[in-house]
Amino acid sequence: MPPDEMPLSDRLISLLDHLGIGRAHIASQIPSDIAGLAAANPERVGGIVCVTPVRLDPAPFAELGGRMLMVAGEYGPSVEVVRRATERLPSAQRVILDGYEAQGWADVAAERTAELVAAMTGFLAAQVADAPKLAGEGSHAGVSYRIEGSGAALILLPFFLAASQWAPAAPALVKHFTVITVGGRHLGGVAMLEARAQAPSYRAMFRGLVDAMAPRPGDTMLDVGCGAGSLDRRLAEMVDNPITAIDPNTFLLREAATLAEAEGLGGRIDFRPGNAEALPFPDVSFDCVFSVTVLEECDADKAIAEMVRVARPGGRIAVAVRAIDLPQWWNLDVPETIRRKITPPPQSVGAGGVADASLYRRMKRARLGDLVSYPSLITLDRPDGPIWRYREDHVLSLLTTDELRVWHAARDKAAAEGTLLAAHALHCCVGTKAAG
Repeated sequence: MPPDEMPLSDRLISLLDHLGIGRAHIASQIPSDIAGLAAANPERVGGIVCVTPVRLDPAPFAELGGRMLMVAGEYGPSVEVVRRATERLPSAQRVILDGYEAQGWADVAAERTAELVAAMTGFLAAQVADAPKLAGEGSHAGVSYRIEGSGAALILLPFFLAASQWAPAAPALVKHFTVITVGGRHLGGVAMLEARAQAPSYRAMFRGLVDAMAPRPGDTMLDVGCGAGSLDRRLAEMVDNPITAIDPNTFLLREAATLAEAEGLGGRIDFRPGNAEALPFPDVSFDCVFSVTVLEECDADKAIAEMVRVARPGGRIAVAVRAIDLPQWWNLDVPETIRRKITPPPQSVGAGGVADASLYRRMKRARLGDLVSYPSLITLDRPDGPIWRYREDHVLSLLTTDELRVWHAARDKAAAEGTLLAAHALHCCVGTKAAG
C-alpha cells in the first residue's frame, strides 16, 4: 500500500507500536479521526474524550460507550450532536459548558481551559491506559508527535480550526498524563483541507476564482484565511506571482509552511499570522485579494471592508463561502423520508458570518464593481477520505436504526455501481475596487 493511502487507524496503531504503548487515552474534536481505531482495535483505547464535536457518527464507538466522554457547548451545533449521540451511546458521559457557543472553529482549550481540563482529568482517572516513560518529539507513519509529562498516555489529536489547539490546556494536562500531541497532513483539519483541495470540482471552483481575478505578471496576491495552505500551493502551480497567505491559527500556519517546503514551494509563499477582520497590511498593498470558506466564521462585512482596504485601485477581490441556503445532494436511492433529513446542509455559520447568497449584496455594498457572482457545485467521490467522512458523519447521526440499514444498503449499491458521490454548493463572488 502506498504510504499516502495508509488508513488513519493503521497510522495510529503504528504510532502506538512505535512508542511501545499498548493502550492510550485519546482526545479529539473530530471523532472520524479515531472511529476506525475505536471500531477495529477497542483494546488499544483507554478513555475517549470528544471535545465539542460538530459531527459524530456513534456507530464506531458502540463497544466503547462506557469509556467515552463528550464535551459540548450549551449553544451551537455540538450540543445537539452530543445529545443525539448519547441516545445511541447511553453509557457515555457528557459535560455541557454553560453559556458557551461551540462552533467548528471554537477555541475551547483557550476559552474554557479549567473546565475542560477538570472534565478530562476527572473522567480519565477512572479509565485504564499504559504509563510509558517517554519524552521528546519525532515523526512516524506520517504523524508528527511531541511527548511531555508522565503518567497514563494521553494522545491529543488536532482540533479542526481552533487557533490555540491544545496549547492552553497542555501545561495542566502534563501534570497528570504522558501527553502525546500529534499532527501532520493526515490528521484533523489539515487532512480535511488537503482532501478538499484535491477534489477536481474544488480545484475547478478555485481555478474559476483565479481566472476571474486575472492576475497579471508581477501582481501581488493575498489569501485571507489560508488554513493549511492547500490552495496557495495550488495557486503557486498556476501563476508566477508573489503570494502572501495569512491565518490566525499558528498551528495551521506551521503545517502550511511544512507542506509547502515538502513540495518545493517554500520560497514561493509567504505565510504570516493575521486576522481577516484587521489585516496586518497598509492600505493598497495587493493587486488581488481572495478568501475561500473563511467569512462564515468572522464578521463578514468587516473582513470584506479590510480586503477592499488593502487592495490597490483596480484590484480584484474574490470570495467563496459555503452555501447553507442551498441543498446538499447524495447520489443514493433512498426513500423520501430519509432524503428530507439529509438534504439540508449543516447550518454552521457564526453570528456575523456569511454563508448564503447575501454575499453578493455585501460585495456590492462594499462598492466593488464588475461583480461576477455565481454558485459553484462541489462534488465528493472518495468515501474513504476525511472530508467525505466529516460530511457523512452528520447524516449518519440524523438517521434512526432502521434508516441506517437503508442508507448503508443504498451506499453499498452505489459503490458497487461506481456512482457513489455527494455534492454541496458554495457562493462565489469576484469584484473590482474602484480606481482613484
